[in-house]
This record gives sequence, C-alpha cells and structure tokens, in this order.
Amino acid sequence: MVSQTQSPEPIETQDTWQIKLLYDGECPLCVREVNFLRKRDAGRGLVAFVDIASDRYNPQDNGGVDFETAMGRIHAVLPDGSTVKNIEVFRQVYEVLGMGWVYAATRWPIIGPVVDWLYELWADWRLALTGRPDLATISKNRLECDIEGRCR
Repeated sequence: MVSQTQSPEPIETQDTWQIKLLYDGECPLCVREVNFLRKRDAGRGLVAFVDIASDRYNPQDNGGVDFETAMGRIHAVLPDGSTVKNIEVFRQVYEVLGMGWVYAATRWPIIGPVVDWLYELWADWRLALTGRPDLATISKNRLECDIEGRCR
C-alpha cells in the first residue's frame, strides 16, 4: 500500500553569514588570523570562511572572484553578492564580529592611506615571506591540476 501523504517540502535554511571571507588556507599567517576570527565568531556563523586554496573553491559561489585574484589580494563577499578587498575586508569582518574598534583608526585621513600602503606591500610580498612560490607558479600548478584532474 502506497501512502497518500507526501513528504513536506524541504525547508530552506537561511545562511547567517554577514560577510564571506576568502582566505588562503595554505598561508600559515592567514590561517592563524582565520583561527583567531573563528574563535571570535564563536559558532554564530556571522563570518563564512572560504579557503581559496581548496580544490573545491568555486568563483561563481564567491562573488566571481577567481583564484588568482583572490590570491593577489584578500577579498570578501557581502550577502548582496558585492565584493570588498584589501584592508576594507578586515574593517568589515572585525566590525561584524563586534571588534570594529581594532580597525577604526584605518578610516582616518592620514592613518588610512598609510595602512592601505602597508597592506599593499604585505600582499605583494606575502608568498615570498611565507616561503611559498610566486603567484604565477602557484596558478600554473593549480591550472595543471585542473586540466589533468589531479592535485598536489
């Protein structure tokens, strides 16, 4: 006998994230920062953490930010699909986590441009300073991985 009752429609779950942080899971300093931020999030799901180094990273799910762009500068995606990058990412993530005061001074006229400039230097040298190949090499290896269907 077949039951006449139908199973209920699945209930769509609403994501609770207010910002999606795209980070390099192979960068030890980036991972340290993400671990700190995860602790501050305390399971609330306010920040979604997306490892761009994962083989499953999909730009379409992340504001259209491709791997190479995300590796060059830190990016975040907002719930409306727009993206932010550079120091603005940290300003917004820390604000969402109730620690906006940490980056508040970076909005000031003199301090802001200096911090932005320092971040640009860091971003340009991040891979070398953490003992990793340059971005062109990492991107080439990732492309070969995608083409050959194998990774690392």
